Amino acid sequence: MSEPYQAEGLEAVETTDREALQALQLERLQWSVRRAYERVEPYRTKCMSHGVHPDALQSLADLTRFPFTAKQDLREHYPFGLFAVPTQDLVRIHASSGTTGKPTVVGYTQNDIDTWANLVARSIRAAGGRRGDRVHVSYGYGLFTGGLGAHYGAERLGCTVIPFGGGQTERQVQLIRDFEPRIIMVTPSYVLNIIEEMEKQGMDPRTSSLEIGIFGAEPWTENMRSEIEERLGIDAVDIYGLSEVMGPGVAQECLETKDGPTIWEDHFYPEIIDPETGEAMADGEEGELVFTTLTKEGLPMIRYRTRDLTRLLPPTARAMRRMGKITGRSDDMLIIRGVNVFPSQIEELVLKQPRLAPMYQLVLSRDGHMDSLEVKVEVRAEVADALPEGEIQSITRELQHQIKSYIGVNGRVNVLPPDTVERSMGKARRVVDNRPKD
Repeated sequence: MSEPYQAEGLEAVETTDREALQALQLERLQWSVRRAYERVEPYRTKCMSHGVHPDALQSLADLTRFPFTAKQDLREHYPFGLFAVPTQDLVRIHASSGTTGKPTVVGYTQNDIDTWANLVARSIRAAGGRRGDRVHVSYGYGLFTGGLGAHYGAERLGCTVIPFGGGQTERQVQLIRDFEPRIIMVTPSYVLNIIEEMEKQGMDPRTSSLEIGIFGAEPWTENMRSEIEERLGIDAVDIYGLSEVMGPGVAQECLETKDGPTIWEDHFYPEIIDPETGEAMADGEEGELVFTTLTKEGLPMIRYRTRDLTRLLPPTARAMRRMGKITGRSDDMLIIRGVNVFPSQIEELVLKQPRLAPMYQLVLSRDGHMDSLEVKVEVRAEVADALPEGEIQSITRELQHQIKSYIGVNGRVNVLPPDTVERSMGKARRVVDNRPKD
């Protein structure tokens, strides 16, 4: 039986000095790399083709000599080919949604589950949560890691969990009103749906019991943080994770600073690489985030390419480095008429328009031989009826101008009535790509 999580006060590792942390990282890194080499045949084959052996790992810098792992590796060895233990030694399996190709499958031993629960508990505490708090979990349950990851972590901290999951927004609002949770864990796009439903029911969202929102599973901007905090009257903090590395709780923004998620470096070793060349980059430089797991038994991941674009920042509230806001992904960058476009860039421009709701969708199509971009947005419900004649055309022209000026691409803006842009019960479907697949 695992030891109870020590909810009172910070763990010693959260305030340790850098030298002690790096010594711990090296010890755990050597264990993890050797485990993957000895127990995961595809990774051993890859190491041999690179001419590298675990004995070569004598310093943290030596990690760059080892090969990367990518999502394609999990798909090629679907479902269990990268596991380091027999499936009978696993207590849980999760899988991605499999929107393209085969889903990625991940597995956890009991020790992995305990580590995960402890790290999510640490994350909730860093966000301001405490033993006895009621936590409303609106992340999806099931094969998606969000719901169960948040659930086990909140319980480990000693919180009371309301395991709602996604959807049924009207009922979610009812139970938030009736059960009075202090914390909500949900995607940032879906909490906006919850806020809208509160307003539809005649409720001032700022009067709810909620004080803290722990938001993750999709990138979000500082403007969206301000929007949520102002409308809901809460502190909004970022949690980061991905199923291949663990799930939610790989990194967590601290309430006292709100300056980017702190990476729990005692369990995950981060790197930033040039997404084109794979070369390591210095802290502070933007590139692709890579993680090596330091303590996972079931599915050790060595130099896993997350495809998230960010940078490593120095420690502030904790002894461990932080990651900047995700600015995009190296594999979902849109190329529109030769211009590189990230959806988050357009989101920033939409959120700067005070009369537009924070909902948008990008629709890509092919006009002859040229790509075409439509940006669907909607006016805020509270101003829709009061907009003077011609104001929609003015908003349209302004947003089109900003997209052209700041991003460099021509896009047709379609300003729609309230509640028109497609809503989701989890991650927002920000991009609809109708272009023919060449």
